[in-house]
Amino acid sequence: MITLSGIEGQKYAVLGLGKTGLATAASLRASKAHVVVWDDGPDTRVEALHAGYEVADLSQINLEGFAALLLSPGIPHTHPKPHPAVMHARATQVPVIGDVELLFRACPEATTIGITGTNGKSTTTALIGHILASAGRKVQVGGNLGTPVLSFEPLGKDGVYVLELSSYQLELIQHNRLNVSVLLNITPDHIERHGGMQGYIDAKARIFETDAPQVLVIGSDDLETRALMIRARQKKNIRIEEISVQHPVAQGVMTAGQQIFAYTGEEEGGLVASLSAFKSLPGKHNAQNACAAFAACRAVGIPTKQIVEGLKTFPGLAHRQQLITEIDGVRFINDSKATNADAAGKALACYDNIYWIIGGRSKEGGLNGLEEFTPRIRQAFIIGEASESFGRWCEGKIPYTQCGTLDVAIEKAAATAWQQKKPGAVVLLSPACASWDQFANFEERGRIFGELAQSLSSAKAYRTAIIR
Repeated sequence: MITLSGIEGQKYAVLGLGKTGLATAASLRASKAHVVVWDDGPDTRVEALHAGYEVADLSQINLEGFAALLLSPGIPHTHPKPHPAVMHARATQVPVIGDVELLFRACPEATTIGITGTNGKSTTTALIGHILASAGRKVQVGGNLGTPVLSFEPLGKDGVYVLELSSYQLELIQHNRLNVSVLLNITPDHIERHGGMQGYIDAKARIFETDAPQVLVIGSDDLETRALMIRARQKKNIRIEEISVQHPVAQGVMTAGQQIFAYTGEEEGGLVASLSAFKSLPGKHNAQNACAAFAACRAVGIPTKQIVEGLKTFPGLAHRQQLITEIDGVRFINDSKATNADAAGKALACYDNIYWIIGGRSKEGGLNGLEEFTPRIRQAFIIGEASESFGRWCEGKIPYTQCGTLDVAIEKAAATAWQQKKPGAVVLLSPACASWDQFANFEERGRIFGELAQSLSSAKAYRTAIIR
């Protein structure tokens, strides 16, 4: 656990008692601060009382003299409307910050790498962590990826924190101390939480808002990040490492065909490796992730040979094009993390003869933009709240079946794939939707898909029955 020195007796408020909030409260209590917590869920408040915390409505108590309000990333603090406790804190001139800010204060000597982007940040975060660990570096990996940062082990100057940072988390950083920042891409997402697309872009740009020296690894394959790269070039404290899977770069990392190349800007540069050697990183989107990881690890001194070895041995990330099993020539792929159309498109580009499981709670834009992939899709199997709107999108483009629930969808998708006997067939869960209509989160959705797929592989009689 991370603890902070010099805050004994100081007052801190913690709003939101999920994983991040509880880890923050535990860290502050271990640091001997006076901690007051609140959650809008009554059951959660009771649990906090039983754990020995002081529980009080932070929108009502006197916050004068508090050092900060620690906000869990999922709680609105600007749009569509700030939480009442946030408004109360600001009226009392109490800073509203997140747990990453406390990590920076507690461990100033450690190297920190932050990764953001609309898509690919979880894979890139895990990939960087894997490469660093394989190279013998002391490393802790988490943030938005799953492990709250204040649950990390304390690291000194020889350690590296690798942090996946959402736009919500970036907005709660007061003093950016990232040594290396990675900005992969920007496409519309969480627009309502940022008051529009420009607000979302500005939140992502906070990853390089610092006066300290920083290496910025930035993708240049979309208009929004190219504009931010121009903005970053105006800052003398930032060294830019450009990454692209579409065009040449002068300084940074790029792909051409199936090869990855690295350039320093001072020398001709050279071939790093073949992308085909990175078995757990299929598709152009993962080529971008590999370029970003290479550039970030090079920025902290990892030799090329060790980076390439780490790329080759990366086992992949659960729920991101994760191969669950293969049964009678049909692969079952769990891409539950694809919660919007852009992310689903990354998976659709990787396979032919797709039996596509989609649906859930639709995001803005639905499936728009995925029309180019319809020749790869043999049939769609639709679940969840988006069933009606997704059915309209499929009409006239691809065959589809309304399934309602995931168990029905995987049965029908598997049966259809086995019947049609297409080469390289995949049953692909890449839902282009949030999971909250039927599941607690995308992890639960992916886990259940995996269990259902494994049950198919162990029951041929059952498989025969559903084919009939």
